[in-house]
Amino acid sequence: MTATQKDRAATFRALHEQPRAFVIANAWDAGSAQLLAGLGFPAIATSSAASAGTLGRRDGKITREEAIAHARTLSAAVDVPVSADLENGFGHTPEHAAETIRLAAEAGVVGGSIEDHSGDASRPIYDFEQAVERVTAAVGAARALSFPFTLTARCENFLHGHPDLDDTIKRLQAFERAGADVLFAPGLPDLKAVRTVCSSLSKPVNFMVGIPGLSFSVAELQDAGVRRISLATSLHRAAMSGLYQAALEIKDKGTFEFLNGLVSPKVLGQFLR
Repeated sequence: MTATQKDRAATFRALHEQPRAFVIANAWDAGSAQLLAGLGFPAIATSSAASAGTLGRRDGKITREEAIAHARTLSAAVDVPVSADLENGFGHTPEHAAETIRLAAEAGVVGGSIEDHSGDASRPIYDFEQAVERVTAAVGAARALSFPFTLTARCENFLHGHPDLDDTIKRLQAFERAGADVLFAPGLPDLKAVRTVCSSLSKPVNFMVGIPGLSFSVAELQDAGVRRISLATSLHRAAMSGLYQAALEIKDKGTFEFLNGLVSPKVLGQFLR
């Protein structure tokens, strides 16, 4: 029997409350979501960059309507919880953030993230007060739902030219006080910084794997205090890298040796409906 949205929400919340870290796998279409869920990942997330890639665009180049449609597709494809990468809420005001949370919930997801990256190259990070107001509004929208929507608040300092750990922690603590359920600062430079962030907060912390040299093992991250590990575009890039290498072999060598390393259609098919 298909799990209800309320059931998935409760399952997702429980994953964050367990003493060990879990990996939330970022999918990019229904098939990849089903494969990942079938392999045993307990939850699925969207990725703004991966979903943009499926439309032939770069990260930050999809509309809210497209992001919500993508979230709906993934949520309908699997019975495990799905959380959505909602960028900055697709607008600068608190009202934009709140409305995006409501729309994501209507699409079937049970969690989502709002970040403080503005998308404006001249002012990439929202001012502190504006950032907190936006998270506060998103929390309000989440709490008004009929199920426990898990809201993640992201501080993007380290990805957008402001690698200030003190300011990052200040923002995350403010987001926590505003009611965010999970805190997230992608791009932290080392495990010491990860541990400092985790020890500065009482709510669960998400760590993003995907940057070479700044991606640590599950055991290391769990020991540092992380409770959730997301993969960003890692799996999408892994799939696209396989396509790229196979296509180059065909084009440049005229050979098909890549076929010897492929997973069989029978194995892949067992995860699909």
